[in-house]
Order: sequence, then structure tokens, then C-alpha cells
Amino acid sequence: MLADAEREHLVSFNAAALLKLDGGQKAKGVVWTRPRVEAFEAAYEKRLAAERAARPKARQRLERFKVWLATSRPSPVMVWTPAQLGAFLDHAAGDRLYALYHLVAFRGLRRGEACGARWVDADLDEGLLATAKQLANVGRQVKEGAPKTAASDAVVALDQGTVGVLRAHRKRQLEEKLAFGASWIDRGRIFTRENGAELTPDWVSEHFERLVFGAGLPPIRLHDLRHGAATLSLAPGNDMKTTSQMLRHSSLSITADLYTTVLPEVAREAAEASVVLVPRAVAVGEASETGGSLSVPLRAVDRPTD
Repeated sequence: MLADAEREHLVSFNAAALLKLDGGQKAKGVVWTRPRVEAFEAAYEKRLAAERAARPKARQRLERFKVWLATSRPSPVMVWTPAQLGAFLDHAAGDRLYALYHLVAFRGLRRGEACGARWVDADLDEGLLATAKQLANVGRQVKEGAPKTAASDAVVALDQGTVGVLRAHRKRQLEEKLAFGASWIDRGRIFTRENGAELTPDWVSEHFERLVFGAGLPPIRLHDLRHGAATLSLAPGNDMKTTSQMLRHSSLSITADLYTTVLPEVAREAAEASVVLVPRAVAVGEASETGGSLSVPLRAVDRPTD
């Protein structure tokens, strides 16, 4: 490094010290609103047509999935609306890893934490799950390690719906264990392959993407479900601290800056709540699609002058 060379008097001047670098800015979540979905679908169909023209003998379904994945999105981080999330969960309800995706969607676990979750760390009677381990891809192998940060090693509270989903998943896993008999691989994981072997996190992400594609929904990453969980937590009025604790962030600022996306319906409700605080004698504006009236503040030129 030039700094080391300067200290050791190998060079007399460190030109790199004059270089000004822009600070990296992480992408915030963007909601898949109807106009954005329509624009994405139009871009996808256009790209798909071009791919088919270039490669007429390509396998249709594989081609569609790859083109869908490669089509540009408004942001690297995309968040589903509640209706879109519900459609995905309904579509994936029969999948054997449904409970994993449900857990990430509602309680915000990271992918590696969900793959590394152990039954010994779960207390379903009390509705608690400790995130004590995570799995990560290291080359072609899967390694177990500690959670991402010290704050990540914590206990997550589970809602009754999620507890019910995990109980049903446990029942299915015990049936698989019985079917495999002595060949069952017992690692104590909550989420495994059919024979008990540990999941590969990268495969879990690809499987998720294929489920999303099959559901006919706009694409998001598996990690985007964590952003969505933060948004769902804040939408009904939970405070930032509660949401930050659920995500096990080291500071409230991380949650506030990166993981909070305001849903359009929540923003509209807030806008309406602000407007009704102002008494008006004259209604200005045409009726909206929902049957209400548009309250438009009077401009200065509209007000009577002395």
C-alpha cells in the first residue's frame, strides 16, 4: 500500500491521499406498485421476444425464467405489497419449505439464520426462536458459523400463526425421518432436505425465485422478504425500536435508514388523516376514484385581498 510505502520512506509522496471517493450508498427498498409492475412486465416481454428471436430452439420455460431474472428492476431492493406477499404464500403453501419462507417474511430472519435454525433453539410453547447459528456458502461447501453480528445472536418472538406453521412443518419432517429410517441425517436443523441433510443457502434462494416466477409475481430476492418484514412491522403502528429488535440490528439507524419502506396504502391513510385536521368551508377538486373529494389548498392568488 502507498501509505505503508510512505511511512517506510520508499516513496516521498502518497498521491492516493488526494483522491476523494464518494461514500457508498446502500439501496433502500422500493415497493412493487401497479405502474412499476406493468413497466417491468412490458420490459420482460420485450426482452423475452428478443431472446426467442435470437434463439428459437431454446427451452421455453427455462428461457422465460432466466429472462425474467435478468430483466431490470426499479431498485436492487424490492418490496412486495401485502396483497402480493399473500399471493406468494398461497402459491407456496404446499411447498415443503413453505415454513422457512413464512418465517423470513413475517419475522425477518436472514437467509443463513433460517437455514441454520435448530429445534433446540425453538420454544414453540412460548413462541420464541433463538438465532444462535447460521449457514453460509463457502465455495462449494456449507459452513456453520455464528450470527452476522453480536446483536444478531438474540431471541425472536413468534406470532401464533408462525408457531402453527412451524408445528405443521415439524410433523412433516418427522414423517420424512420415519420414511428414511436409518439413513436419515440428523443435524437438528428445523429446515432440511428430505433426508435431513443441511440446506444450501444459495439453493434456497434459487428455489424461492422459481416459486415467485411460478406465482406470476414481480421478482424480489429472498433477502427482500426481510425488508418486507420490517415494513409490515411498522405499518400497524409498531415503534422503530420494536422493529429493530425483531430484525436484531445493532442500531435503530440501520432499521430507519435501510429497512423501512412505507406502503402506498399506509402513506395514503396518513395523507388523509392530515387533511381532515384542517376545517374547510369550500370543497375544491373533483371526486376521486374511491368516491372522496380531493382537498386542494387555496393558492395565494385565490385568496381575497384587501
